[in-house]
Amino acid sequence: MIELKNASIRRDGRVLFQDVNLQIHPSWKIGLTGNNGTGKSSFFAVLLGELGLDSGELSIPSNWSIGHMAQEIDSTDQTAIDFVLSGDKVWYELNHKINHHEGISETELAHIHTQFDDIHGYTIPAKASQIMAGLGFSREQEQKPVSSFSGGWRMRLNLAKTLMSRADLLLLDEPTNHLDLDAILWLEDWLGAYDGTLLMISHDQAFLDNVVGRILHIENQSMTLYTGNYSTFIRTRSERLAQQQIAFEKQQATRAHLEDFIRRFKAKASKAKQAQSRVKQLERMAELAPVMADNPFTFSFYSPAQLTSPLMVMDNASVGYNEVPLIEKIRLQITPDSRIGLLGMNGAGKSTVIKGLVGELPILSGTRKVADSLVLGYFNQHQMDSLDGEASPMLMLQRLAGKTSDAELRAFLGGFDFRGDRIDTPSKLFSGGERARLTLALIVWQRPNVLVLDEPTNHLDLEMRQALSLALQEFEGAVILVSHDREMIANVCDTLYLVHDGRCELFDHDIAYYSQWLSDTRKQQAKQAAQVKQSENVPRETTSQIDSDKPTLSKEEQRKKSAEQRKLTAPIRKQIEADEKQLEKLSGKLATIEEKLGDTSLYDDSRKADLLKLLDEQTTFKNQIAEIEESLMEKMMELEEMESSFE
Repeated sequence: MIELKNASIRRDGRVLFQDVNLQIHPSWKIGLTGNNGTGKSSFFAVLLGELGLDSGELSIPSNWSIGHMAQEIDSTDQTAIDFVLSGDKVWYELNHKINHHEGISETELAHIHTQFDDIHGYTIPAKASQIMAGLGFSREQEQKPVSSFSGGWRMRLNLAKTLMSRADLLLLDEPTNHLDLDAILWLEDWLGAYDGTLLMISHDQAFLDNVVGRILHIENQSMTLYTGNYSTFIRTRSERLAQQQIAFEKQQATRAHLEDFIRRFKAKASKAKQAQSRVKQLERMAELAPVMADNPFTFSFYSPAQLTSPLMVMDNASVGYNEVPLIEKIRLQITPDSRIGLLGMNGAGKSTVIKGLVGELPILSGTRKVADSLVLGYFNQHQMDSLDGEASPMLMLQRLAGKTSDAELRAFLGGFDFRGDRIDTPSKLFSGGERARLTLALIVWQRPNVLVLDEPTNHLDLEMRQALSLALQEFEGAVILVSHDREMIANVCDTLYLVHDGRCELFDHDIAYYSQWLSDTRKQQAKQAAQVKQSENVPRETTSQIDSDKPTLSKEEQRKKSAEQRKLTAPIRKQIEADEKQLEKLSGKLATIEEKLGDTSLYDDSRKADLLKLLDEQTTFKNQIAEIEESLMEKMMELEEMESSFE
């Protein structure tokens, strides 16, 4: 059991929590929540022994092993599967001794083998492969070096390594941030079967609901443990907050808005679905409004200047890379009433469809038409990464706003929680959540009539997610959404499309059924994989008999076929090679910068200018490397898909 007695902690002279008395029993699964800056990560640091209490006591069983998901990963040449296997330290050490037994006596080696058998050591590599597959890695990716993966995929590797640990206490900080929905659903199942103690920081409400049985909430310098999942926590906490006048006023205002929408549109056929969703939302307001009462985010999308119908049309369109279509026969008509959610497994091509829709990829066949009045608001990771790092939120908004008064701009940015000094702070110093909020703010200001949002909730906390969800419901234009946040999809989207097997087709079910579809599809794929493996193990003569009826290619025909395949893949291979060279060059420059930053004399006041210059260069190189890594991973996936299509 973990126990805190009269525990208090300060950071940077500020009290995070004080006089906390808490017991955490074995096998409890707890969600750790609270606004940014309340001390969630600091509490993890205390449990890990990285940060001491200012007063009080902490006791953790001495024999407990703690597994913690690191937020960064070094670039190494270690293969992905070996990196993940290293998470099981016991297995890794025993396996190393078995494979490098020089100087070990036969008696000791026999003992090592016995230990290896006791921990079922021969099954551990298969377990690692299963975890990697669940998180979206292919068999081919298992053997690739860690250094070849982008930042988001390295975070998946960190998570896989953590899940491999023999931890009695598992600490997970935002484990779903870099996962898509099918990986999240797999992780839910895995954590559900985990028999240790789990503490998890997460801003994914549905994920918390399905995994944890308790919520530990930090607010007002105290910790309160609630029994039940996140939805139960909302209800329990709401009962307390509802007594406050501010909560009551917020609730009434939100109810009034929703009731007005329902009155105006429930009789209009084109808005019937949306009106019905607002009715459901209204039913939940008694729970949600008090939670939003202390929410620092209050914003709404401006009414579009023009709304024509249709705004965008894709008719029998095919989209892909290097003239090779990946998604074919796409039929999408985007009207002002459209509320579309795109679903699909990892690597199915959701982002490819999005890129075709917004014009980032050419239409290989079919048509794409847009209205003259189209004002596109497009949110994705690249938009965040391309923010001017030297510019502040105020400066970026001024560039868009023209002669608008500073007072109005500051009030607008305040709705996205940019206040005080943060308004004038260069964006290169912002966290991922702050960059995401700033990107959204810039999109909102431009009054789009079509919003295309590719994973907009990454890096956003619960409060901002709730504010965004409400703002999207109020938005008068069209919304196309890709998200792993099931709550947002359920609350915002009226129509779902499924990207699967090279098609983008209407999914005539709700988001809840999608979980079942994923489960069934995984089982079918596993069955097919097993059949393929079984056929590979058929004796040679049997295989020959089976294949005897198939036409065989002559050596000359095979040579021509291989040459044609090499020709088709040559452009993407050249691009990959160029990216790898550029990545190596930038990594060398970054290493030089970071070596210089190790000079302690830099931190003297007299060398402040030198320090700031180096930090600026470091940020620039890191951003460039991250962008190239993401591009490289996409191109590698394209190449894999092309090569698999030849088989």
